[in-house]
Amino acid sequence: MRILVINGPNLNLLGLREPELYGGKSYNDLVAMIAAEAKKLGVQVEFVQSNHEGALVDAVQGAYRKFDGIVINPGAYTHTSIALLDALKAVGLPAVEVHITDPDRREKFRRLSYIRAACTATIKGRGLQGYLDALHLLANHEP
Repeated sequence: MRILVINGPNLNLLGLREPELYGGKSYNDLVAMIAAEAKKLGVQVEFVQSNHEGALVDAVQGAYRKFDGIVINPGAYTHTSIALLDALKAVGLPAVEVHITDPDRREKFRRLSYIRAACTATIKGRGLQGYLDALHLLANHEP
């Protein structure tokens, strides 16, 4: 099984950006943690992080026929990107939406997720552990 892990804007600043919300681990720590768990599960993972919406859309589209599932934390694009929703719908891969914090417990504008409609599950408020939860969900997903 091959899983693409996509991270959106500002997630490259993990460890620096609001550590009281996002914790002290860096983006590289996150990648290493996911890679180690994937190895235990016998799953291949690749990673994309971009601060640009079009690059994220390209990553989703590029996953078609190359990956079996997508873990996606679109960051702020969660609340604004119909383009990401459309891309996820178009490729039709099982996708899990992940948020380090719980957007429903934050500012009102963060409660809307456009991409949720194209995802098989949403994991929020579990810190970096949420990515591992998503990996397990996809690894155990029945087509």
